[in-house]
Amino acid sequence: MDSIDSKLTTDERIVYRTQCHWAMFLGPALVIIIGGLAINAQGVSAIVLTTFGFVWGIFSYISLRGSDIALTRKRVLINAGFPVLRSYEIPLNEIIAVDYYQPTLGSMLNFGKIIIVRNKQGKCIIRFVSAPAELVTQVRQQLISLNPSSTESKTDT
Repeated sequence: MDSIDSKLTTDERIVYRTQCHWAMFLGPALVIIIGGLAINAQGVSAIVLTTFGFVWGIFSYISLRGSDIALTRKRVLINAGFPVLRSYEIPLNEIIAVDYYQPTLGSMLNFGKIIIVRNKQGKCIIRFVSAPAELVTQVRQQLISLNPSSTESKTDT
C-alpha cells in the first residue's frame, strides 16, 4: 500500500492527519462472542460463525493499520479499506461540500463517517473515521483560506 507521505509534492506539507477508528472491531467482536456462546447449542454452525468473526477481525485489523487520511493546503489524501483499497486524492478546488455523520455510539467514542462531495466525480464516503468533526473543520478552514473572497462577499451583504 502506498504511503500518503510518498504522494506529497516537495512544496506540500500535511496540515492535519487522522486514520480509521478502533471501533471497526466492534462488529467482529460481537460475532465472535455470539458464536462462542452458541457453540454448545449449535455446534458446527457456531464454529463457522466464530471463524467468520475472526477472519472479519483480521481484515479489520489490516484495514485499521493501513488506513491514513491526510489534509494538505492543496488536497485531501485518503487510503482506507481492505481487501479492496480505496485511495483518493481530492484537490480542494474540486470539493463542493464536506460533512460528517456520527451515530450515538460514534459520538461517545469519537468516530463517524465523512462525506466529501466533488464537482464531477460524485461523493466520497469513508466510514469509521477517527475524530470526523475535527477533520471536517480542518478541511473547511483550508477551503476558506483557498478562496477567502467567497466568504467575504457573503458577510458583506
